[in-house]
Amino acid sequence: MRAKERSTGNDADTSELTHDQYERELHVLQIELVKLQKHFLCCNDKILVVFEGRDAAGKDGTIKRIVEHLSPRETRVVALGKPSDRDRGSWYFQRYVEQLPTAGEFTLFNRSWYNRAGVERVMGFCTEAEYEEFMECVFDFEKMLVRSGIRLIKYYLDISKAEQKRRLASRRKDPLKQWKVSPIDDQAVSLWADYSKARNEMLERTGEVVPWSVVRADDKRVARLNVIKDMLHRLHYAGKDDSLVQPQADIVFPYEWKHLQSGSIAK
Repeated sequence: MRAKERSTGNDADTSELTHDQYERELHVLQIELVKLQKHFLCCNDKILVVFEGRDAAGKDGTIKRIVEHLSPRETRVVALGKPSDRDRGSWYFQRYVEQLPTAGEFTLFNRSWYNRAGVERVMGFCTEAEYEEFMECVFDFEKMLVRSGIRLIKYYLDISKAEQKRRLASRRKDPLKQWKVSPIDDQAVSLWADYSKARNEMLERTGEVVPWSVVRADDKRVARLNVIKDMLHRLHYAGKDDSLVQPQADIVFPYEWKHLQSGSIAK
């Protein structure tokens, strides 16, 4: 099914999904997540989920709902900060390797090694040579992860320019979200086109081993539910209720160039 045209309105405010409907559906899906964890603990599976997207795309909120009722001992959220001098002098992937899941672990990366293909490239935090080296090496890196038995899933949360501006403005006014405010926020909007170009190249060039799934995330609630459904749909676990884990094809879909041309991915 082809993804629908992106709405130009404020989807976050016009969602047909009520709060009660959202909470009921989320609760049911979180029960499925607990089933999943119980299964991979028994089987010693290694699950790694990568979340990428622009600032304010909803990565934090999506991850929070996924891990909310899972065992904290076997569930890890990785959100690495600015690299240290030692990190900058090491193999680029080294600090990410240290965070990879071991047997029976479920690890979620809130941004990942793809920082080099996005923020670092746009903001000039890496050289063009470093960028190209990354783009050439990431294929082999992810191939090694898959060969080692890690089940790797990659999501790109996509929002419109208008929605990003709205969320960033709201963030500045909310005293409980001040930790999210950064000097890069204003540049995220002013450099929109540069981030779009970097995103397009990343999605096009780095999906050969593990394809990207794009999530239309202007409506946070719908995006969260569909990411969870898609993840559960992909992974095997005992007692799965297949009727609950069918994502909407116009919300989560495999990256293809045609989605950029159709407007299904924000330009």
